[in-house]
Amino acid sequence: MANTIPSLIGGKDVASARTAPVLNPHNGEEIAQLTLADGAIVDAAVKAARAAQAAWAATPAVKRGEIHFKACALIEERAEELSKIVAEEAGKPLKDARGETGGAVQCGRFFAGEGQRLFGRTMPSNTANKYAMTIRQPCGVAALIIAANTPAPNFAWKVFPALICGNAVVLKPAEDTPRSADWMARVLIEAGVPAGVLNVVQGLGGDVGPALTEHPGVDVISFTGSTRVGRMIAEQAGKHLKKVSLELGGKNAFVVCDDADLDKAVKWAAASAFSNAGQRCAAGSRFIVFDAVYDAFVQKFVAAAKAQKLGVSDESDLGPVINERQLSNMLAAIDKAQSAGAKVLTGGKRASGALAGGFYLEPTIVEGAKPGDEISVHELFGPIAALYRVKDYAEAVALANQSEYGLTAAIHTRSIDRAWNFAQAVETGVAVVNAGTFGSEPHMPFGGRRASGNGTREPGTEALDIYTELKDIYLVIDPP
Repeated sequence: MANTIPSLIGGKDVASARTAPVLNPHNGEEIAQLTLADGAIVDAAVKAARAAQAAWAATPAVKRGEIHFKACALIEERAEELSKIVAEEAGKPLKDARGETGGAVQCGRFFAGEGQRLFGRTMPSNTANKYAMTIRQPCGVAALIIAANTPAPNFAWKVFPALICGNAVVLKPAEDTPRSADWMARVLIEAGVPAGVLNVVQGLGGDVGPALTEHPGVDVISFTGSTRVGRMIAEQAGKHLKKVSLELGGKNAFVVCDDADLDKAVKWAAASAFSNAGQRCAAGSRFIVFDAVYDAFVQKFVAAAKAQKLGVSDESDLGPVINERQLSNMLAAIDKAQSAGAKVLTGGKRASGALAGGFYLEPTIVEGAKPGDEISVHELFGPIAALYRVKDYAEAVALANQSEYGLTAAIHTRSIDRAWNFAQAVETGVAVVNAGTFGSEPHMPFGGRRASGNGTREPGTEALDIYTELKDIYLVIDPP
């Protein structure tokens, strides 16, 4: 791949005079130059998408699915190449990047199969000789904005369903992970997605995002990222009555009951808090533990945190966070928590030694923060876990729901009664029993409540509701 990454519009490279470095989070070294799109480039991408969309929508959905299947086969065939790109630009162990590449293929194949379905419904009418049915039609041009934490699956979650429904796409990747999006888009075009149907606009979010989401030629917007930016997009989309899907942040609760298998709970707690360097919207960050097992759990959890190996080798448990700015924000939040009376039980510092040049934060566990403190309420998107002691189940559920977010939650208990009640009572889009706060699958709907989203769900078949418009059709006949 060329060292300079252009935008991809109508099947052609489009560069700009302004560039910015793309850094390897593991060591801070430059790995590429990203060309920075402006409003004119965004406008060209949307116009290319509009020009190509009608012909793509007229392509039978089964044929669109066949192109998806071919693209997935090409990605799988070249999986090692994509995995190495992801590992370098996102700062991951190669084993983790390979898993994410596999997840992207799995997601793509699921939506390829939807080309054989895209179900409408037939329903009886109250009027004789009148027939009622619904069909799905594409929205038009889809503006897709994805995050840097898992770049290959994030691409698949949005691009594959948008395309299978017959939309044309303008994709804005995260500026920290542009190479994987460029690579995957070119593979889809090679597989048969027509030029102009899939366009990639590279650049800084503050420059490209508003120009894209506010463009009058965009019909539907799907955004994954911070709640702050999601609110801005929703406000602008509302002015123009645009369809919008928002998958936003989380401050996810992990409850440990007094009857939990503590070793299993600690294993999943460490994975929830620290895997992928805590860079998951579904990461566990608030660990709510019954008083009866609090001390025993904390002792095991701290030991597990200290045992985490930082780095990007296949023996490593977690890599760096995505950039210096994010790392600085996390360190400032930890300092502020300590100033407010919280205690850091382990971690809390930037990694030193051989990893000092990268954006590494030691796995961190904080105790004694109040439920209303900043570290308890703001998503930090890093390997930081906060502990809370509660006396019983009722207090645990109340604290779990004491958040502006409502994305995921987990409970560890041997009681089916507690487990089932928690799954119903916790105010989230996802509830997990005796595992981690993460682990969504491509055929299942994912999304949250309140500040975690606007009620839409991606992926799963529910994503089809985002990328299609439903039309009622009535047929009235005169019998012969």
